Amino acid sequence: MGHVDHGKTSLLDRIRGSSVVSTEEGAITQHIGATLVPIDAITRMGGALSKVSVNVPGLLFIDTPGHHAFTTLRARGGALADMAIVVVDINEGFRPQTIEALQILRNYKTPFVIAANKVDRIPGWRVQQNQPFLKTFAQQNERVQGMLETKVYELVGKLSDLGFNSERFDRVSDFARNICIVPTSAITGEGLPDILIVLIGLAQRYMTESLKVSAEGPGVGTVLEVKEERGLGMTLDLILYDGNLKVGDEIVVAGNDQIIETKVRSLLKPRPMSEILIEERFERVKSVTAAAGIKVAAPKLDGVIAGSPLRVVRGGNREEVIERVRHEVQDIEVNLSDVGVIIRADTIGALEALSKELEGHQIQVMRATVGPVTRHDVLEAGTIRDPLYSAIVAFNTPVLPDAVDALTDTATSHVSIFEGGVIYQLLDDYVEWREEKKQEFERQKFEKLIMPAKIRILPNCVFRQSNPAVVGVRILGGKLQSGVDLALPNGKKIGRIKQIQAKNESVQEAEAGKEVAISIEGPTVGRQINVDDDLYVDIPERHVKVIEREMIDQLSPSLRETLEEFTILKRREDPFWGK
Repeated sequence: MGHVDHGKTSLLDRIRGSSVVSTEEGAITQHIGATLVPIDAITRMGGALSKVSVNVPGLLFIDTPGHHAFTTLRARGGALADMAIVVVDINEGFRPQTIEALQILRNYKTPFVIAANKVDRIPGWRVQQNQPFLKTFAQQNERVQGMLETKVYELVGKLSDLGFNSERFDRVSDFARNICIVPTSAITGEGLPDILIVLIGLAQRYMTESLKVSAEGPGVGTVLEVKEERGLGMTLDLILYDGNLKVGDEIVVAGNDQIIETKVRSLLKPRPMSEILIEERFERVKSVTAAAGIKVAAPKLDGVIAGSPLRVVRGGNREEVIERVRHEVQDIEVNLSDVGVIIRADTIGALEALSKELEGHQIQVMRATVGPVTRHDVLEAGTIRDPLYSAIVAFNTPVLPDAVDALTDTATSHVSIFEGGVIYQLLDDYVEWREEKKQEFERQKFEKLIMPAKIRILPNCVFRQSNPAVVGVRILGGKLQSGVDLALPNGKKIGRIKQIQAKNESVQEAEAGKEVAISIEGPTVGRQINVDDDLYVDIPERHVKVIEREMIDQLSPSLRETLEEFTILKRREDPFWGK
């Protein structure tokens, strides 16, 4: 676990000699992967283990996504895990996502070690490929050693603030009370033997009893991914964390809208040291015992949702198993509102993660479902009352052709679909769109509102006395618009502006400081109005309410000043006018 880009998958890559990172979108792991590392491979890497009596068969690593949005997926990983490695970039230190990961581990009471990664990035570091930490540390000069010590103690200090006692692993005497910090480099392999030794040591010393699982009990697992394999049809990538699973077993999993019961046709085990999500060569096995990553082939797997629990039916507990699976799926942590965006994702965990992230941005969710975006989603989004929510956010899931076609209909042409494979980029896109929409609505509001303006009739600029009166004016303040009513300072209405001309051209509006000619329907110059008269735009009371309540901060000083003058005039007679 840990913050995005701090090197979680790279660390695992170094252990298993593969390169999953290069295939990930944005080089960020978006789903949990599972890797079995047998004890002999660990013994080869961690030379010191060859001198220790080892009774742990190996380590099953679950690689969790680093972005803080994946709280629920990580929590699911935390619930499954017996131990955790929290990966921290030693040069960047703890980030919000790392702290969040530690809180999850504390909630689940899961023991962990800290991999203080990227030591090779410390300026002046001399690389010693694949060496244990103490050997490589001894080869560094005093300045580099001092820098590393400082960075480790910064981590110790931060962990202390969070309520954890910690120390560099080689200085820990009581492993039950102190968190081990192991300096590592995923790129050079330095410190990796140590982290494996620490994990095995902790497992043997403190968890021998709790790590024993019921090898005979019915299998319990979590579906990581549902995918089609050539020659096998739909298959499930599964973490089996309790009991056993055999070919021919009846299993229960959750589908998009129903509980699915089926029988295991075949079990395919990835080779050790390989990644279940990308491994193509599997060996067929008759049964598998927890804990393991396994591929399950069975009929009727269309529609199974990733993140679903999987349980084996044994004896007469069929109804109980179905209820348990139904209950686990219905407990998805998504807060739904009457008005909000529609979200789609490819897994339960991703759906929860997406909704958590939206919640953090104060964005409500109206409907959350696993699977591709459909025409029905688009039609539903088109009926949402608030146009800022007329959107579908789709994480890692396709948009069906009929949904794309629906976007061309008049009733749904305003709906936007945001799709992508990295959650926070997806949300950035939506938030940016929402801000643009807001600004567009503000502009439209402004355009429809009658704005404050004060004008003075200029001498020697009476071009026509009436029907309509045409005069030259200076705009003393605010913004003058055509089609508005004018009033004298005493509040008496005198007519309406028919047209504004600037430099012999008709314009819709003119700013303060400009001199323009206006035609006014209603008054006669010399009777109702005269040269040097000051006139105000007569703003309707409801417009003043909107401007003062919603737009006052966006008004220029000139508009604000003119509005104030006008409202003072109006409130002489009625103190509550426009309030």
